Amino acid sequence: MDNRNHFVGESLIHLDTLQCDDEEMAFQTDGNPLAFAELYRRHVSHVYRYLFVRVGNVPDAEDLTSQTFLAAFESISGYRGEGKYAAWLLGIARRKAADHFRHWQTVLPLEWGTRMADPNPSLEESVVERSRREQLINAIRGLTPDRAEALSLRVFGGLSAADVGYVMGKSEGAVKMLVSRALQDLRRRLIHEGRER
Repeated sequence: MDNRNHFVGESLIHLDTLQCDDEEMAFQTDGNPLAFAELYRRHVSHVYRYLFVRVGNVPDAEDLTSQTFLAAFESISGYRGEGKYAAWLLGIARRKAADHFRHWQTVLPLEWGTRMADPNPSLEESVVERSRREQLINAIRGLTPDRAEALSLRVFGGLSAADVGYVMGKSEGAVKMLVSRALQDLRRRLIHEGRER
């Protein structure tokens, strides 16, 4: 066996496959589940964080992450390489989140995905964290939907401004403006709330 090959489970995978970029890897997934598994490994955390921020709870975020990757696997032949694979994938995640909201008609805060909570926080840490979260929740609820979405894809989805533009159907400049204004709005609301306390 050549040293460029490696066994994973009972399947043989060529090491060059692991070193190619996402776009090349996407074109290799037809008949190669290991290539798709590598794409999953590379992107699952960004997709999950984005969906967690959108839906606000672990079970729904996990379910929608699974649905996103299943839809990506089933429609990978539709990926044409016109944009980055990550943007194409998060576009699927965005549609899955929209379907979820249409079904449940709820709006949940973005900030729940900013960081994962310590599994064993002290009582004081829990109270402080909950207070900060509530403050941020109230500020984010005041954002326009486009600003909240652009911020979510950029910060939690890990996409570039150009890729967010691709997903949202907007120019890179428009996305930068949306994110900038979202951050200004959040900063202004949080400062105002701090003065009232």
